[in-house]
Amino acid sequence: MLFIDGIIYCLQSHGGITVYFNEILDGLNKHFIPYKLIKYEVDDKQFANSIKLDDNVVIHKRRILERYRNFNVITKVPSVLHSSYYRISTQQNIKNITTVHDFTYEKYVSGLSRAVHCHQKYSAIKKSDAIICVSENTANDLLRYCPVKENKIHVIHNGVSPIYRPILNIDFIEKRNVLFVGSRAGYKNFDVAVKAISGLDHLSLSIVGGGEVNDKEKLLLDSLLKNRYHILGKLSNEELNFQYNTAYALLYPSSYEGFGIPILEAMRAGCPVIAMNSSSIPEVAGDAALLVEDPAAEAFKEALIAIDGKRNIMVLNGFKQASKFSWDSCVNKTINLYNQFI
Repeated sequence: MLFIDGIIYCLQSHGGITVYFNEILDGLNKHFIPYKLIKYEVDDKQFANSIKLDDNVVIHKRRILERYRNFNVITKVPSVLHSSYYRISTQQNIKNITTVHDFTYEKYVSGLSRAVHCHQKYSAIKKSDAIICVSENTANDLLRYCPVKENKIHVIHNGVSPIYRPILNIDFIEKRNVLFVGSRAGYKNFDVAVKAISGLDHLSLSIVGGGEVNDKEKLLLDSLLKNRYHILGKLSNEELNFQYNTAYALLYPSSYEGFGIPILEAMRAGCPVIAMNSSSIPEVAGDAALLVEDPAAEAFKEALIAIDGKRNIMVLNGFKQASKFSWDSCVNKTINLYNQFI
C-alpha cells in the first residue's frame, strides 16, 4: 500500500510543495495506482478520528503539533509512506520516502525556527529509505548539510504544467511589462528587480503572488516606480500564462532556488528569462536564459537592455529547454521508486 501524508495541506494553501504533491497525486490517478492520501482536519469537533471521503482520501483529526509528530497510520501490509513535509512512520513494515526541495532554512533563517526545522528535516532524512531531491544542486546541498549514503539519493526533477504555452495572435500587444513571480523574501532580491527597472523608463513591473505587498515594499515601489508597477496578486495558471505571453521578460533575481519552476513556466509560454547564475538555476535554465553573475541592479538592468537584440533566439531556446522537463516524467520516475519498495 502507498500512503501519501498530506500534512502540507495544513501548512500552505499554495506553494511549490503543494504544486509538487498535487502533480504526484494527479499522476497516480492517471496511472490508476492505488494509494491513500491522509489529510488532516483543523476542526476536531467536526470530524471523527478517521473519515473516508472516497477510495483514496482519508481525513484524520489533527493532533496537537501534528506537523512535528510521526505519521500515525497503522497497517499490517508492506507499505510505502511518502510524506509531504518531513515526517516518517516508525512501523517496521513501512518504508519511508522523503522529498527534499531546498535548503532555504539552512542558508537564510536563524534562531529557534531554524533549529526546529532542521531537527525535524534531518531526522526524517536519516531515517528514510529513499530520498528524492528535485535537482542535482539540492542533492549536493543535502550531502553538505545532512550527509547520507549516496545510493539513497534519487534526483527527480520537477516538471512544468502544459497549461503554460504560447497564445496565438497575441504578438500585436506591445511587450513592455516585466514580471516578478513568487516570494519576495530577502534572498529573492525583489529590491534589485525594482531598482533595475527604475532606470528603464519604457518598462513597468508586474508583481505576481508572494502575498500582500508590505509597507516597506510599497514605499520602494512608489519612490522608484511611481505609476509603473502593478500588483496582480495570486493568479490562476491560465491568468499567469497570459501574463507570461504578454511580458517583456521574467525577472528572477533570486540568489537561491531548490529548483525554480517559474523559470520553466515562462520559457514554455515563450517569455524570455533573466535570472541569477547560482544554485539550481543554471541546471534548470540551461543556456536559454540570460544569467547574471552579480545580484546587483545595474547587472540586471544591462540584461533587460540586452533582451531587445536576443528575444527571438531566447524564446526558441526557452521552448527547447522547457521541453526537457515534465510532470509526467517526474511522476513516472517517482512511481518507479515506489515500486522498488512495495
